[in-house]
Amino acid sequence: MKLLVIDTALSLCTAAVFENGTALAVRSETMVKGHQERLAGFVREAMAEAGIGFDALDRIGVTTGPGSFTGLRVGLAFAQGFGAALDRPVVGVSTLDALAASLLGGLPSSGSVAALIDARRGQVYARFWRDGIAEGPAEALSLDAAAARVAALGPEPTLVGSGAALLAQACSTARIVDLTGPVPAALARLVAAADPRLAPPEPQYLRAPDATPPTRMPGQPRVPVLS
Repeated sequence: MKLLVIDTALSLCTAAVFENGTALAVRSETMVKGHQERLAGFVREAMAEAGIGFDALDRIGVTTGPGSFTGLRVGLAFAQGFGAALDRPVVGVSTLDALAASLLGGLPSSGSVAALIDARRGQVYARFWRDGIAEGPAEALSLDAAAARVAALGPEPTLVGSGAALLAQACSTARIVDLTGPVPAALARLVAAADPRLAPPEPQYLRAPDATPPTRMPGQPRVPVLS
């Protein structure tokens, strides 16, 4: 199976081509913004290095969040448009699941794992696994609530992601893996294993947007403040 995987959810811009689990080409660069300007070029370069035509792809995978609102929209819009143009299925992959799968060998069959993304404002996006089985869905948690969940995982859990260091004190024996974003090979494994019907490329938002509706419409006069 030939795959194109795309990740713009966090602080990476990644486009990579895989065939049956083997990387043919990877383009990945750390960036806080600018994904929109770089993604198409990364895809072109990766496909050219892989030496295959776009019509040879079997499916496209893309991270669905949680993550940056703007970054998510860039990756999802590109993947959906690309998939429609090629008439290929587009598979959505949770950023937290991909971070957990980025650990060496994928999710361990034993032990505990917490995938954690720094959500700012005293929160983390989190999902927890015990013995390879997820303990509930992804959540937006306060640092105190997340610390309690980490402590409950037992001795020597693995904390992975940009929020891992924030929770290090919750368990002094935790293994900290501070990844900027998912490893492309982990994304490829999840995309290849997914059923496209059950993994749509839809954004996963765990917190309400910061934007607030305007107090007046454009051109509407301001209401004077009465003293």
